[in-house]
Amino acid sequence: MSDETKSADPPTAQVEALKIENGEQHQPSSPSPTPTTPTKSSGASTFEDQFKSFSKFGDPKSDGKHITLSQSDKWMKQAKVIDGKKITTTDTGIYFKKLKSMKLGIADYKKFLDELAKAKKVELEEIKEKLAACGQPGVSGAGLNKTTETVNRLTDTSKYTGTHKQRFDESGKGKGIAGRKDLVDGSGYVSGYQNKDTFAKK
Repeated sequence: MSDETKSADPPTAQVEALKIENGEQHQPSSPSPTPTTPTKSSGASTFEDQFKSFSKFGDPKSDGKHITLSQSDKWMKQAKVIDGKKITTTDTGIYFKKLKSMKLGIADYKKFLDELAKAKKVELEEIKEKLAACGQPGVSGAGLNKTTETVNRLTDTSKYTGTHKQRFDESGKGKGIAGRKDLVDGSGYVSGYQNKDTFAKK
């Protein structure tokens, strides 16, 4: 082979290096990937998961397969399906009891939701989505805030009257036994005398 022919053919290693730099690296052919269905986030709960959780709420002996009216109402309130206007606990009670059972399995519970949705002219899927996304059974934050406000109001000593007012000083600190009992005053002054200890100052 002549020197001219050798110079016309660049080394294979150099060609491959140039292709890699230009993003043209050749890869062996492989079968086209099979499209995968997006999987649901592991943290998200389904309607069925929520049914099981709320059917056990307040009942440690429950197997999670049947739900009571009170458990259902708890679930719907937390999901804001029961809003006191469009859907109330009276409505849920009427349609729940139409199935003539104290507890409903998931199949009958779906029938209950279907009847309720039709009667109240609400989309069934919308109700199910709210029930699936409301989180685990628990106490809502709004109730906690209301409780805190009530406690603060009831423990504000500046608003106390009568004998209760006498149990605290002006700063709100309790006087202890002095605020609960009439202690004997051995100072020589009559009870209620306002000018105590002022005689020597005059």
